Amino acid sequence: MFKFTLLHRDAGSEARRGFIETARGRIETPIFMPVGTQGTVKGMLPEALEEVGAQIILGNTYHLYLRPGHELIRRLGGLHRFMNWRRPILTDSGGYQVFSLSRLRSIDEEGVVFQSHLDGSRHLLTPELSIAVQEALGADIVMAFDECIPYPAERDYVIASSDRSSRWAQRSKAALQRGQRQAALFGIVQGGMFPELRARSAQQLQDVGFDGYALGGLALGEESALRYEIFASSLPLLPADRPRYIMGVGTPADLVEGVARGGDMFDCVMPTRNARNGVLFTTFGKLSIKQSRYREDSLPVDPNCGCYVCRHYSRAYLRHLYLANEILASVLNTHHNLHYYLRLMEGMREAVSQDRFAEFRNDFYRDQREGD
Repeated sequence: MFKFTLLHRDAGSEARRGFIETARGRIETPIFMPVGTQGTVKGMLPEALEEVGAQIILGNTYHLYLRPGHELIRRLGGLHRFMNWRRPILTDSGGYQVFSLSRLRSIDEEGVVFQSHLDGSRHLLTPELSIAVQEALGADIVMAFDECIPYPAERDYVIASSDRSSRWAQRSKAALQRGQRQAALFGIVQGGMFPELRARSAQQLQDVGFDGYALGGLALGEESALRYEIFASSLPLLPADRPRYIMGVGTPADLVEGVARGGDMFDCVMPTRNARNGVLFTTFGKLSIKQSRYREDSLPVDPNCGCYVCRHYSRAYLRHLYLANEILASVLNTHHNLHYYLRLMEGMREAVSQDRFAEFRNDFYRDQREGD
């Protein structure tokens, strides 16, 4: 079961509120999805993820294919049972990880031959195998196989790569239709930083037809202004009655600007990775807990935050844990950061429902500036 319902459009922007129905529960949009790369969101028990408001998380095709193996996970009841997560899971196609982690890779029409970052072993990842892995994992939403185009890239390369990704998307859909389990399938719009090539890719994918559509190939080093231009030019080209997923973008400002332009779903490792490096997100901006000025600071990370961490621990304690290299530092920092991200999305959903998204956006930037 998969259905997207659009509830409301903000009167002063392209921001929208809706919900996705799946067999494992409802997902309120716009939503941020914590990344559980290897069958876990680092530092978080499943119960803690539910506590901070995670409605859906990501699993990673590339990593789980290599270790422990998708067939093992299938035999043990699927990824939900394997990691004790009851709510929906979206799995990516593996294309980005092949691009970012492989020591050597070669691409042709069949797929991508790559070397494992773990042991150097060689593998051929095709659209059919990507779908097979995602089916074995038991994901509720699966992604069509694509190539993540590097930035910058020449126009001719972008054309050839995007067209090939569209053909791979068609093969991904055919592979899923041949499978025994029918998950929802999203196509991924490529096209680099060329709006007309994004439009071409979006039309090619709509000609195939998908349950949802994503923007891929972003947050690869481009300036944020260019990223937002791609949001603005590409999102209106996607069907209004399907979820729109902006992949891999994740600063709080990215989320606000993505929602303002019509994005529904977001993911990024930023809140969890920053947490492990002692950087915490707050209503007044980023806070580096390792700084000496917090050595005797009895305040919570964010006095405006009601998360478990801010209710119980001081900045001084979190700084001590981090400098002592205690595992609890990553646990508490991650809990706070994910709570911040998910409350940010909740605030945007409420603002859209009340036709005050512009006010929310202005307040967000005002608070960030005042915290500088």
